[in-house]
Amino acid sequence: MELLEIKNLNKSFDNKEILKNININVSGGKIIGLLGKNGVGKTTLIKLINDLLTPTSGEILVNGKKVGVETKKVISYLPERTYLNKNMKVSEVIDYFKDFYDNFDENKAKKLLKDLDLDVNEHLSKMSKGMQEKVSLVLVMSRNADLYILDEPLGGVDPATRDYILDTILSNFNEKASVIISTHLIADIERILDEVIFIDKGEIVLQGDADKLRNKEKASIDEIFRRMFKC
Repeated sequence: MELLEIKNLNKSFDNKEILKNININVSGGKIIGLLGKNGVGKTTLIKLINDLLTPTSGEILVNGKKVGVETKKVISYLPERTYLNKNMKVSEVIDYFKDFYDNFDENKAKKLLKDLDLDVNEHLSKMSKGMQEKVSLVLVMSRNADLYILDEPLGGVDPATRDYILDTILSNFNEKASVIISTHLIADIERILDEVIFIDKGEIVLQGDADKLRNKEKASIDEIFRRMFKC
């Protein structure tokens, strides 16, 4: 049984097709790049997997179950925009996650925050956008989930911090879990990718093993993407 199965998925808004016939299988132990320019349907797909939108047609299964209350328990989701209450201290947000999620590891969260030089006693409102995004990522990666879905996790952080964040992602999920990273910053993340899914205008235009694609095309994933879309 696959960790994630997406079958013939379509999504329309006001008769406009946003996603067209999406088929994806994700097994455990993989880091998958969901790659594409802004506005091509990546976030819509992620929201559908997280049961925040309803498909027009098709099916999404997580561990063999239709998306819903049960699947939300095993998916740890980082949205593109932070949803945290900025009036709270970081320590209060940790307590909130600890109470809300049975699989939240408080000790892991505090260690990662310390590594990133983030003060648990500081209010989120006093932090920069980049610092807030680091806190959000730490909270998401501190859950012992089956599937981590990260929507643009590197967009607001400085380049010096990106390598640490990628290493954090690499080292903080178990071997049976998988990570889907949605981004347009392909060069920054490609070193950690096992598989890639290129999406354009709501359709999957290329998907496969990252190393096999590199060998076949004699190019990096970023270069392949730029060729296809003439970036």
